[in-house]
Amino acid sequence: MAEAEIAARLVAKFEAAGASRIEPGYLQSADVLLDLYGEDIRARAYTTHDPVHGEQMLRPDFTVPVVRTHMAERREPARYTYAGPVWRRQDYGSTRAREFWQVGYEVFDGADPAGADAEVFALISEALGHVPEAMTGDLAFLFVAIEALQTTAARKAALRRHVWRPTRFARLLDRFSGAAPFACDTRDLPGAADGPHLGMRSAVEIEARLAALRQERDTPDLSREEVAFLRAVLAVKGASPACVRGFQAIAREFSALGAAIANMEARLEALAKRGIDVEAVQFDASFGRASMEYYDGFVFSFGDLASGGRYDALTRVLGDGQPVPAVGGVIRPGILAQLEGGA
Repeated sequence: MAEAEIAARLVAKFEAAGASRIEPGYLQSADVLLDLYGEDIRARAYTTHDPVHGEQMLRPDFTVPVVRTHMAERREPARYTYAGPVWRRQDYGSTRAREFWQVGYEVFDGADPAGADAEVFALISEALGHVPEAMTGDLAFLFVAIEALQTTAARKAALRRHVWRPTRFARLLDRFSGAAPFACDTRDLPGAADGPHLGMRSAVEIEARLAALRQERDTPDLSREEVAFLRAVLAVKGASPACVRGFQAIAREFSALGAAIANMEARLEALAKRGIDVEAVQFDASFGRASMEYYDGFVFSFGDLASGGRYDALTRVLGDGQPVPAVGGVIRPGILAQLEGGA
């Protein structure tokens, strides 16, 4: 079956589930996308300059345009579906895609977030039919663990910023725990007035940066127990119910995980009610850290065929500080067409 036919079939299924079809524009503001996806997207996306609207980007995916559409209308609950091409460099196994189609289903509903997570996961699983084993994760556990650390707001912000860059995150954790030395800890840092004033930064900006470096140099190291806590959270992996028990064991010493555990239990209960065998749903607390930077909770994938997750923080940014619980997922009909063609 052709890609377009599969896309039409999927959209019809999502519309039958209550979604309204929307068609966001191909060109989006690059400034907004870079702020939300991070500068890393620039190396994978396609940008152009418009003399009136400034730097524009061919949409690298649908999520941000869909959220912007929803936040302009603010009607809840709401469900949307869409189908069309996106443009970004993306590796799928041995294949490198530059333009490919996505068909998606997005839910904006704060009444039952766990139920909405289960709804999106189950509907996409059903739409795919016989698919690879699902992998799930929940970035909320890592964000909660970071927030529970007894350290400065600046260090917590740095760790949150690099959640999606695991190598950089590990290096920061080593530095903050004293396992790696701070480059400026053996001598006093100069002041902004010392030496010639070169470059574009003002003396005020230079002094602010120096003050931040001094604070970082003088901040006590994270304790061994806190580092072990973070690493234990990231190491939880296996069948989903067993992972709940793993988090509960960690929470006996670090109670901060309580709400995230309750959310995961509610999600598994909602999945079971939808006929999903939760014992077969694999979970990895580190999963999702190579995804787009807007995911902040439940994440999932069915191999290269489909992926998605929760992105409440994104709606907060685009909603001027007024978030709407939101979760969604996309199917790649081109890959599904290849599989169905070979069946």
